[in-house]
Amino acid sequence: MIDLRPSGLLVVLSSPSGAGKSTLSRQLLASDPRFRLSVSATTRPARPGEVEAKDYFFVSEQQFDGMISSGDMLEHARVFGNRYGTPKAPVEQALNDGQDVLFDVDWQGAQQLRASSLGHSVVQIFVLPPSISALEGRLRGRAQDSDEVIDGRMAKAKPEISHWAEYDYVLINDDVGVCYSQLETIVKAERLKRVRQTGLGAFVSGLNDEFDAR
Repeated sequence: MIDLRPSGLLVVLSSPSGAGKSTLSRQLLASDPRFRLSVSATTRPARPGEVEAKDYFFVSEQQFDGMISSGDMLEHARVFGNRYGTPKAPVEQALNDGQDVLFDVDWQGAQQLRASSLGHSVVQIFVLPPSISALEGRLRGRAQDSDEVIDGRMAKAKPEISHWAEYDYVLINDDVGVCYSQLETIVKAERLKRVRQTGLGAFVSGLNDEFDAR
């Protein structure tokens, strides 16, 4: 069997809270061994049970600034007073190891990843809810957040959804099984793109050598 190993993908999944992005991410990581989840750096303290380099890379404000200044951060943002970002080195190592990396970031992080030095490997996917009432129903159905938190998430949903057209693919998560099947199809198609077939040039050269030897 001919093996034209594709170059790695950096798959970005974005959505408003409650649209099903986390469920899709868990399914993809569980079913596709070539994927690993990107690990972010953060300036917030580690919580009980969190493990360095597994949950987060825990760094100081000064270290965070240094990584930005040296170009070692692919994307970053401040959230509720703490800073979060994606270190470049582990992502590059994963690509070199033949792995694909999954990112759970918002539209701002997606823009930064696209503009980074690894932007050629980025595939951006936005997940929409089937309706706003369904989105609110899912948030309330979790029974995890207060009404105030849910109202805040709903207020953020409209500006988040406004960036849908910046993405390569848009999925409507009406049925999670169907939506996940579509996600798998996108990944398979991206891996088959000519520009990602790292051994294709050598394979075609071999075909030409066979022609010349006839």
